Amino acid sequence: MEKLCNLNHLLLLFSLLVFPVLINSKTTPTQDEQQSEIITRFQEYLRINTAQPFPDYEKSTQFILTQANSLSLESQVIEFVKAKPLVILKWPGSDPSLPSILLNSHTDVVPSEHSKWVHPPLGAHIDEQGNIFARGSQDMKCVGMQYLEAIRKLKSSGFHPKRSLYLSFVPDEEIGGHDGVEKLAHSDVFKSMNVDIVVDEGLASPNENYRLFYAERTTWWLVIKSTGAPGHGAKLYDNSALENLFTSIEIIRRFRASQFDLVKAGLKGEGDVISVNMVSLKAGTPSPTGFVMNLQPSEAEAGFDIRVPPTANAESLEKRIAEEWAPASRNMSFEVEQFKEKGTNVDYLGRPLITATDSSNPWWTLLEEAIKKANGKVGKPEIFPASTDVYYFRQVGLPAIGFSPMANTPILLHDHNEFLNQAEYLKGIDVYMSIIKAYTSYIPPGRENLQRDEL
Repeated sequence: MEKLCNLNHLLLLFSLLVFPVLINSKTTPTQDEQQSEIITRFQEYLRINTAQPFPDYEKSTQFILTQANSLSLESQVIEFVKAKPLVILKWPGSDPSLPSILLNSHTDVVPSEHSKWVHPPLGAHIDEQGNIFARGSQDMKCVGMQYLEAIRKLKSSGFHPKRSLYLSFVPDEEIGGHDGVEKLAHSDVFKSMNVDIVVDEGLASPNENYRLFYAERTTWWLVIKSTGAPGHGAKLYDNSALENLFTSIEIIRRFRASQFDLVKAGLKGEGDVISVNMVSLKAGTPSPTGFVMNLQPSEAEAGFDIRVPPTANAESLEKRIAEEWAPASRNMSFEVEQFKEKGTNVDYLGRPLITATDSSNPWWTLLEEAIKKANGKVGKPEIFPASTDVYYFRQVGLPAIGFSPMANTPILLHDHNEFLNQAEYLKGIDVYMSIIKAYTSYIPPGRENLQRDEL
């Protein structure tokens, strides 16, 4: 009987020591398992078809809300325009008197030519090198998910923010942001958020340095129209519609080359020059089989996508268009659509839409330091070559920084076969962890003493 009791005691001791180990080994995922789950969530988001012009915002919204619920984040869905939901998530800080941080991302993506892709653009296929092929893998579903995954890891580590952190998932950035961020930035909802700094999207970097953007070029869409008397296809004469248009195209081409030469020579960055690209050409007299080949048309037009940095003289460019590119003396006319509301390079106080990159802006310094703490390298500050939603935040006077943690990655936004390597994606999560910790913990000089006095 005594031996039986000893045996029972040994079995009980064994169960107390071994069973918890077995249980923990089953409930605590390994690092590989955790990374696999992170990538799976990213793939799930990428597979939601939010391509313009018919993005499935309902499905993307439900996905984001599910993620927010799993992280115990506060959430709200706002529709400034019907069927265009804007999702705002909040991780409350311990000191509500401190202004908040906003990390913004857009949910829509541009359409794809499926036949031009090596893997389906909505498949989120991972190749042997670990590259995740999908529309939005760079622009910019990666960033939105990296925000969430960074919060997941910070919460698991026991971190608690002092400042409140907001995440916004917005619609329609790819078509101008008028029904998304533009309305948000001018709303009472946004005022109540008391935001101090905004971080939005950047670009991939082909080298080891992350790219940081402090301003962006505004968009001018120029359409030049030319008129002239119609004539026989065999006749040579001056001032035909197409001859006048070709003269303008050649003048514009030379201007484009002069700007591009500065970039090629390394004298200026891509975002520092005025870029001009012809994107459309319309001419000819239609016929049932195509065009009338023996008739010179009386009208012709060309469209140009122009990007203007905040350092450029907009009045000088407008004068150039009127006097050189489309002069009335050559039977030319023109229209410039500057995204209308997005046509100015100054904020509501008349200040240039440029975020400071020196010591006067602690947010810039904190961002650089946070990236370096996460073993990242930072390149020279840049002007974003295109335009993004961050424009609207700068327009209301907020500092805003463009950044996407994608180093050693080809720039493939809006391109065929857009991809992001999964190792680079995972590294970016750690970078955002470092940024969130630095930003939400920041207390301005003088405020520290005030808090000690309050204590």
